[in-house]
Amino acid sequence: MNLQRIADKLGITLKKLESLQENIIRRSSWPEPRLQRFEKATSGIEAGTAIFDNGDIVYGYPKIRRALMLKAAIKRYFSDRIAVEEKMNGYNVRVASIDGEVVALTRGGFVCPYSTEVASRLIPEVVFNDHPELVLCGEMVGPENPYVSKDIYPTDSIDFYIFDLSRKNWKGTLGVHKTHEFAEEHGLRATPMLGEFRTDRAYDEIVGIVERLGKKGHEGIVMKDPENKAMPVKYTCSESNCSDLEVAFRYYNDYALDFFVSRAVREGFQSAEWNESDEERRARALRIGESILLPLVDTVKKKMSGEQIVQQVQIRVKNIQTARDFEYHLRRSGMKAIFDQPEPNDEGGYLVRITKLVMSTNDKTQALIEGEMW
Repeated sequence: MNLQRIADKLGITLKKLESLQENIIRRSSWPEPRLQRFEKATSGIEAGTAIFDNGDIVYGYPKIRRALMLKAAIKRYFSDRIAVEEKMNGYNVRVASIDGEVVALTRGGFVCPYSTEVASRLIPEVVFNDHPELVLCGEMVGPENPYVSKDIYPTDSIDFYIFDLSRKNWKGTLGVHKTHEFAEEHGLRATPMLGEFRTDRAYDEIVGIVERLGKKGHEGIVMKDPENKAMPVKYTCSESNCSDLEVAFRYYNDYALDFFVSRAVREGFQSAEWNESDEERRARALRIGESILLPLVDTVKKKMSGEQIVQQVQIRVKNIQTARDFEYHLRRSGMKAIFDQPEPNDEGGYLVRITKLVMSTNDKTQALIEGEMW
């Protein structure tokens, strides 16, 4: 690997690159292709940026800012028009072709064996044959999502929806319209486009969209400048906040404090901005309260009866080796999981049931039941 050339591509000095390799950049030799990944954002380079041994760079996808006061954010960050897409509830991957092989990168810059197999199956070969320079930025969603399992989308397994296009060795993105045009031309799924509005008329339209998505249990929206002149902004449905809290309080000791606090704060700002009636606010408070109390009580009662607190998920793979590789991938990510014996299915592949062990919540709950102080 020519370090000077890599430094030039990254827009930093060779000395700076060598310094970053000591404390920010980490080597990942498994699975192939080998790469170096940025563990943290630094020097204008996003976390999750991957430098492959062949010299290709796939930049990390920028973190999308979140609006708490919708009307003020629209006025402050957008000029003439706003394109509104659905924010889908799954996990973020970037898919690229490296030396002719499809590779799916997690947000942290790891090659995920399971995501790579899914992407290889769902993305037509012609996409990278004709456009080897492209990076498809998208969301893996569905009930067989091993990280965020959701059955609200039209699949019984897992699907890949692109929400942006980029290129290798380039920090930018091609914008909302080019992304949707490309998806349509190549038979790819894209995150739903929910409308494009003048900024002076957008607020009421967007509130209506958010309310409709919330009733269907969906996550929220991403607002984008149609000319790609401003960074995207996201906004979440109340029902999604509560769904997140329900999961987090079920496994309360395995989530950071900010996860709980940020979602409660979102609810307060939304309720205030929407000028809810007393009845609407009480309904919101009840929804939040149930999402906190009920799963937490369920966890404590299960532990009191001697049960282990676990998460059950499943995946489908074409190759048993993919399941073995994914098990190792979870382990290196710090996740403890038990993989059942793969079961052959009618599609010529295998169904793999996975039990994710939630160790911190298990241990803490048991200790508290036995009288340990909080």
